[in-house]
Amino acid sequence: MDLLTANDRPGEYPGSFYAAQATPLARFPSAAGALDCDVCVIGGGFMGLSTAWHLAQRGYDTVLLEAQRVGFGASGRNGGQVSMGQRVEQDALEQMVGQSHARALWDIGAQAVDLVRSLCARAEVHTAFHDGIIHTVHRVRDHVHNQAFVDHMHRHYDQDRLRLLDPAECRHLVNSPAYHGGVLDLDSGHVNPLELALGLARLAQQAGVRLFEGSTVTGITEGDPALVQTDSAQIRARYVVMGCNGYLGRMHKHVARRVMPINNYIVATEPMSPAAQEDIIRHNYAVADSKFVVNYFRFSEDHRLLFGGTESYGYKFPNDIAGAVRKPLQQIFPQLAGVRIDHAWGGTLGITMNRLPHVERMAGNILTLSGFSGSGVALATLSGQIAAEAIAGQAERFDVMARVPTHVFPGGSALRTPLLVLAMLWYSLRDRL
Repeated sequence: MDLLTANDRPGEYPGSFYAAQATPLARFPSAAGALDCDVCVIGGGFMGLSTAWHLAQRGYDTVLLEAQRVGFGASGRNGGQVSMGQRVEQDALEQMVGQSHARALWDIGAQAVDLVRSLCARAEVHTAFHDGIIHTVHRVRDHVHNQAFVDHMHRHYDQDRLRLLDPAECRHLVNSPAYHGGVLDLDSGHVNPLELALGLARLAQQAGVRLFEGSTVTGITEGDPALVQTDSAQIRARYVVMGCNGYLGRMHKHVARRVMPINNYIVATEPMSPAAQEDIIRHNYAVADSKFVVNYFRFSEDHRLLFGGTESYGYKFPNDIAGAVRKPLQQIFPQLAGVRIDHAWGGTLGITMNRLPHVERMAGNILTLSGFSGSGVALATLSGQIAAEAIAGQAERFDVMARVPTHVFPGGSALRTPLLVLAMLWYSLRDRL
């Protein structure tokens, strides 16, 4: 089964709130015939679009291939949260890779947020950047860790816009009985992700990138030049950049053993009044909790609660996405038990074993950057800039990310799904304890 069509119609955006609100770009043509370019970018999400735009700004003749529509995948469907740092908290990251490497990764994560913030200020990008994410904890004992974490970030990373929330203040800001404190990060924020992706596509097109939709890659042949094949085109390229993330499929076995697709689901409620919104989450902050299967939520600009939760690990989405997500929504906000759900959708993202991106030179002229594990709004967008730098011979930031070990999933690409399901059942049980 093909993830590109398992749950979606070819050439159509999903039935998400974002797609219903956006004005899509005119359809780009499919690639056809023999094409030559400096760089062929595979994937029209944040990573691919950012790579293509940054390369074109440097004068590279760039072709971008998207199997569906630009912004079709996780880039146009996610919760829109733009978080500082990496997917792993900084104190844990220091233990994993050492303090100096962790500091360099923190700087990259901060630069990623800065890049998204600057993009949202451009006329081509039709979304605002809204400040503030609250990271809530669902267990009392996690509040002690939060105290140590905030102190560590203040002392070692000068994060004075990161603030500990005691249980009472957390309940004041997030009107839920489910949480026992949190951390407010005012350097992070949230955006409309599909509008960000479409804005990147406009910027890439204006810079001279040749964008092709409906162009599924069927093979990559290493060489100088490399050859990228679709059903109707052959692209000869000095460099190839793979930005497929959860939709990689069988394109490259080496990457597939390290980056695994999982599905996540979001609903959009009926619009609420501004006062009702403020009673649920104050100050228009976004929220993400500490559960292993994270609940994350924020409000849209027309006052709908956008609530993400639950995961699945096969190809197909559940038949009743709204019903599946309503359960955690009501657990977090019992006062919304009868709220109407106007949109429900799913998407496929790419995760790694350690939840840190997989960045690698597959050959001298083939690069892959994926596995953003739910932090792709910021990190995938910046990774495109980093890929362009590496092709131009400035690989310092690329090498910082590539030094992070990304291990093979147990069982490889064949057995990883049943093993992950067993692991997730354990973590789901632990979340309840």
